[in-house]
Amino acid sequence: MDYVGNGRQVSSTIISLLLKSWFIFFWVLTILCNSKQAAGYNRYGGRNLASDNPSGFISIDCGADEDYIDNGILYKSDRDFVDTGISRPVTANNSGNLRVQLKNVRSFPEGRRNCYVLKPEKGKDNTYLIRASFLYGNYDRKNTTPIFDLYLGANLWWTVDWDNGYVETIYTPSTDYINVCLFNTSKGVPYISALELRPLDNTIYRTTAKALITMQRSDIGGRSILRYPADVYDRIWNPLNVDLLNFSATNSSISQGNNDAYKIPDTLLRTAAKEQNATCSLSYFSDSLRSNSQFYVYFHFAEIEKLQGKQRRLKIDLTGQRSASTNATLDYLKPLSLSLNAMPDSAGQLQFSISAAKGSDLPPILNGFEIYSAKEMQNASTVSEDADAMMGVKQAFRLIRNWEGDPCFPSELIWAGLTCSNSNASSILSINLSSSNLTGEIPASIANLLSITSLDLSNNELTGSVPDFLGKLPNLITLNLTRNKFTGSVPKVLLQKAEAGSLTLSVGENPDLCASLKCYSKLKKYLALIIISCIIAVLLPILMVALVIYKRRKQRENLKRSIEERLLKSKNRQVRYSEILIISDNLKTTIGEGGFGKVYYGALSDKTQVAIKLLSASSKQGPNEFKAEAQILTVVHHRNLVSLIGYCDEAEHKALVYEFMSNGNLRKHLSDPNTKVLSWMERLQIAVDAAQGLEYLHNGCKPPIIHRDMKTSNILLNERMQAKISDFGLSRVFANESDTHLSTCPAGTFGYVDPTIHLSGNFTKKSDVYSFGIILFELVTGRPAIIKGSEYNIHIVDWAKPFIEEGNIQDIIDPRLGGSTESCSVGKFVELALSCTRSTPAERPDMNHVVSQLIECLKMVQDAMPQMPQMPPKNIEEFSYNSIGSESLFSPR
Repeated sequence: MDYVGNGRQVSSTIISLLLKSWFIFFWVLTILCNSKQAAGYNRYGGRNLASDNPSGFISIDCGADEDYIDNGILYKSDRDFVDTGISRPVTANNSGNLRVQLKNVRSFPEGRRNCYVLKPEKGKDNTYLIRASFLYGNYDRKNTTPIFDLYLGANLWWTVDWDNGYVETIYTPSTDYINVCLFNTSKGVPYISALELRPLDNTIYRTTAKALITMQRSDIGGRSILRYPADVYDRIWNPLNVDLLNFSATNSSISQGNNDAYKIPDTLLRTAAKEQNATCSLSYFSDSLRSNSQFYVYFHFAEIEKLQGKQRRLKIDLTGQRSASTNATLDYLKPLSLSLNAMPDSAGQLQFSISAAKGSDLPPILNGFEIYSAKEMQNASTVSEDADAMMGVKQAFRLIRNWEGDPCFPSELIWAGLTCSNSNASSILSINLSSSNLTGEIPASIANLLSITSLDLSNNELTGSVPDFLGKLPNLITLNLTRNKFTGSVPKVLLQKAEAGSLTLSVGENPDLCASLKCYSKLKKYLALIIISCIIAVLLPILMVALVIYKRRKQRENLKRSIEERLLKSKNRQVRYSEILIISDNLKTTIGEGGFGKVYYGALSDKTQVAIKLLSASSKQGPNEFKAEAQILTVVHHRNLVSLIGYCDEAEHKALVYEFMSNGNLRKHLSDPNTKVLSWMERLQIAVDAAQGLEYLHNGCKPPIIHRDMKTSNILLNERMQAKISDFGLSRVFANESDTHLSTCPAGTFGYVDPTIHLSGNFTKKSDVYSFGIILFELVTGRPAIIKGSEYNIHIVDWAKPFIEEGNIQDIIDPRLGGSTESCSVGKFVELALSCTRSTPAERPDMNHVVSQLIECLKMVQDAMPQMPQMPPKNIEEFSYNSIGSESLFSPR
C-alpha cells in the first residue's frame, strides 16, 4: 500500500509536526519551571559485595537465593545463568557443616536437556578451567542417587553417578559462550550444586585436544587441601602422603617470576617427596584406563635443599603403549613444570617414574603432579557464527521454550522452529517463529545467518522498521513478516528482489508499513524539506530545554554543595529547614517513623545518602530533649553507633540528619517473612557489633551514657550488614562513671525494660544490659520480646527458661536456621542471654564482658567452618578413581 500523498498533504504534515514539537517544548518547559527540585539520589539497599573478585572468575551457586562472598570469591545466584529448574535445599544429616555452595541444588524435573550459559570475559579460543560440583544430599527425599549425563555444548563431558563430588575440565571453546547442559537419561532427575569457571593462561595445558578431563591433582607432602587464594587459578590440590617415602620441606619462599605461567602454589612447592639415594626412583602406577585415550601428566618441581656446588638432575619417564621421557635440572627455590603424554598399554596401565639422571648422585624429588585425560570434543555442532547468532535471537526475543544447548545437536533436541543442514558443522537453514508472541525489533544477530534460506516471523507484535540487513542475506529466498506492527518502508533491496522473483516476500497486514517502490520516488521530492523541518522542530526545543535544565541543575548542585560543606566541615553542623527540604526533595520519601516523628530519605550532592528525622508537633519529646540528643550525638562517634551528620533547630522545625542505613532495623530482619533469613554467623556478628556500640556508650564516654531504650528496632544495619545502635539521644549523661548516679526520667519499651525500673524509677548500665539480653534471646529464637498467644501473651525470657532448664536448647532455636547453627556457640550464647536478664542487677555482667563472650561465640563458629570435600572415588567413564591416590601405588623401586 502507498502511504505517501501529494505535496499539499506533505506540507500539512510538516506544519503539524512543527506545531506539535513546539507544544511539547513549552509543556516540558512549564513543568521544569514549576516542578520540585530533584533529589538526584540512587538508592541501593543490598549488601555491598566485594569489588575485588578475582578477574574473570564465574562462580555460580546453583539454587542460591542471592549473591555472597566466600573465601574472597563472589558467588552469584544462578537465576541469571539458567532459564529452567527448581531450587531445593539438601536434607543430608550434616547439611549444617557443608560448604555453603553445597547446601542447595537446582534440579531439572522437566525437559531432556537443561543448560547453563557461561559468558567468560575473554570469549572464544581462550583456555578455561570449568568445575561442576554435585551433592545429592537426598534433596528429593527419595534416597536414590540420580544418574545423568553432563555435556559441554554438544559433547559428553561426564556421566554423574555419585552423590557427592565434582568434575573438572580444561576447555578451549570455539564460541564466546559455553553451554553446560544436564541430560536426563531416565535414571533420576538431574541436579547440580555449583558451577565455576576460571580463566587460565593460554600458554599452559596446551594440547591438540579441545578439552582435558582432570583425573588427579596431588600436593605431595601437603597437609590440607589447597585452592584459592593459595592457587590463583583456584585449582584444587589434594594432599598425598605415603608412609614409605621421605619428605623434605623448607620455610623459604619459592621465587615465582613472571615467566612461571603455571603459578603453582608456593605452599605446595615448599614440600616434596624424596628418595633415600640416587639408586632409587619414584614411581607411580595407574591401571584400568582406557587404552585408546591420550593421557597428559604434568610434573611440578622446585629444589628446596641448598646444595653446595651441585644441581639436582632428573630423568622423567612415562610408559604405556609408547614411551616418553625428558630430563630436568633444578635450580634452588625456582619452580619448574614439565609435561609428558602417552596412551595406556593394552592392559590399561600407565606408569611414570622419576630417577636421578645419568652421572648424578642426588636422589630424585617431586613436589606435585597432575593427570588429565584428553577429550577431543569432536561431536557434531552448529557452526560458531550461527550458534552465536541464535543466542542473540534467543536473548533479544527472551525466548525460553526448549532452546537449550547447541541449536542443532543432538538432532532429536534441535531447537523448535529451526531447520539445520545435515553436516558435522551444521548451519541454520530456516527459522519459523510464527505466532510466538514476539515483541520488539528484529535482532541484528540474524544478519550473521549467512546460510539461512527461509525466515518466518509472521503473526507477532514486532515493531520498528524492517532492517536493511535482511536484503543482504545471500541465500534468503522466503521472508514472511505479515501481521506485525512494522513502520516505515520495506527496504528497496527486498522489494527489488521480490520483483525480480528471487525472493518470496510477504509483508501484508502491517498498517503503518509502506511496501511499494513508489514510496522512494515520492519521498525524494520532499526529502530535503522534511529533513530541514525535522531538524528545526527537534533540535531547537531540545537546545532550549537543555539550557534550562543545565542552569537549574547548576543552581541545585551549588546549593547542595554549600549544604554539604557546612554539614561536613562546620563544627555545629546546623542547617536551615529550607536546606532540609532541598536534600530530601521536599520530604518526598518516608522511610520510617519513630518517637520523634517521621523519618525521610535524603541525598547530598556527592551522593551521600542520609536519613532525616523530623520532630513532629505531636511528638512526646520536647524541644529540650531534642537539643539534648543533637548535642550528645555531635560529640559521640563509634563505628557501631549511627552517626549524626547535622541537625536543624529553626523555630517549630527541628530535625536530625543521620547517616543512611540501607538495610533497615534488626527487628524487620527477624520478623519479616519476605526478607532473607539471617544465618547464625550473621546474627553473631550483629550481636558483637551492637554490644561494642553499647559498651562504648557505657565505658568509652566521659561521663557514661545510658541508652534507656535498647531494642531490636533501634539496631540498624548498613549496606554491609554492619550493625549500629540508634536513638540513644534521650539518654542522660551521668555526673561520673559510678552506677550510683542514676537517671530519673523513665523511658524504654515494654518487654525490654528492666523489671527493677518499676520499683526504683531509675536507669543504670545494668538496665541497658537487661535490654541487651532480651535482644540476644530474640536473635537466637527469632521471636519478639512479647510472644503473643491465643489466650495470653508471654515474655520471651519466661517462654525460653523452661526449655533451657530442661536442657532442650535446640527447641528454642529459630527454626528458620534449619540446623545450621554450631551447638557450642549456641549454648554459650544462651547462657550469656540468661546472665544478662538475671533479676538482680548486680548479678548481670558488664558490657565489656558481654563483648568478649560474644567474640568467643563467633570464633567457635569460624573454627568449625568445614573443609572442602575431596573428589569422590566413584565409577566414572574413561577413568577409575579407585586406581589413583592409593598409597600402595606410590612406592620406591
